[in-house]
Amino acid sequence: MSPHRTPAGSPTPSSGARRPSRPHAPTVKDVAAAAGVSWKTVSNVVNNTGRVGDETRDRVRRVITELGYQPSMAGRQLRRGRTGIIGLAVPDIQSPYFSRLAHEVMDLAQKRSYRVLIAETSGDVELERSVARGFGVQLLDGLIFSPLGLTLSDADQSREGTPTVLLGERPAGATAPLSTDHVAIDNVRAAWDITGYLLSTGRRRPAFLGCEPSGAHRSAEPRLHGFVEGLAEAGLEPVPERLIPVESFTRRAGYRAATGALSVLRKADALVCANDMLALGAMAAMRAAGLRVPADVAVTGWDDVDDAAYASPSLTTVSPDIGALAGEALDRLIARIDGSPLHPDQLEDLSIPYRIVVRAST
Repeated sequence: MSPHRTPAGSPTPSSGARRPSRPHAPTVKDVAAAAGVSWKTVSNVVNNTGRVGDETRDRVRRVITELGYQPSMAGRQLRRGRTGIIGLAVPDIQSPYFSRLAHEVMDLAQKRSYRVLIAETSGDVELERSVARGFGVQLLDGLIFSPLGLTLSDADQSREGTPTVLLGERPAGATAPLSTDHVAIDNVRAAWDITGYLLSTGRRRPAFLGCEPSGAHRSAEPRLHGFVEGLAEAGLEPVPERLIPVESFTRRAGYRAATGALSVLRKADALVCANDMLALGAMAAMRAAGLRVPADVAVTGWDDVDDAAYASPSLTTVSPDIGALAGEALDRLIARIDGSPLHPDQLEDLSIPYRIVVRAST
């Protein structure tokens, strides 16, 4: 067997040769050695804890700067029992409403030195139960949760210690107390207001688009309830055929439902939609069928998504203060993370403001 040859000019490797070591990021022990102190003293300087003399503190800080030492935020947070991470769980991140909510929560959380992990549940009951339990891992300091498959009571009862704030609807007449903070808008009152506004313009045959037969705890139920109350206030009775069901809260669902209910809409003079996506789809269906908005049918939506202002015609809508919703939820969650006790008399069921934005569709 011929001997292995080394290329000309190359050093012959030997078993004792030492590979050049990679430069490593300076550690707390490196700082301690360079400053002539213990690693505990360095930790006290970094975390501003313990008793350290001014001269020693200045020397340690100077060495930290010279070495370019970067303290491990994760390690510091874990030692304090925190990760600096909160969760936001919503049914559909593609929904303009929930994407805007996510943006507001992330923006406000960053200003409070928190990061946000987002989970999309699609209303899956078992996934939402896992969310309510904190995903079964010690990762989140707290959770903002908008359930869809679960009722708020179900989500509350499934919770296993993670500080949580719930967003969403409670069924009309629900009286059982929650052991969790809850933030929402008053959907019944807002629906009453927008129905009253339509009636004040002279409309007397309004329809409602957005009934969810299997969703008594979802947002459509209190909005329908407020619509019926608004009619009653004006001495009107709801006409069953004008309460139009939908399969989901999307443009396509609104278009399909309105197309299937054109005979009803030709007899109506107003349409209250349970969200803006339904309203935009319904207006497209009516336009295709020759119905004029608002001359034949005035239309209102809900959520004040960006498209509402640029639709043709622009859409009158209920505009919830999503910034206030995110802020209240985050403030309450951080208070719980910081140790505010969860006694029933200290729980908060917060209602955020909304306004009616009147545009060309009415």
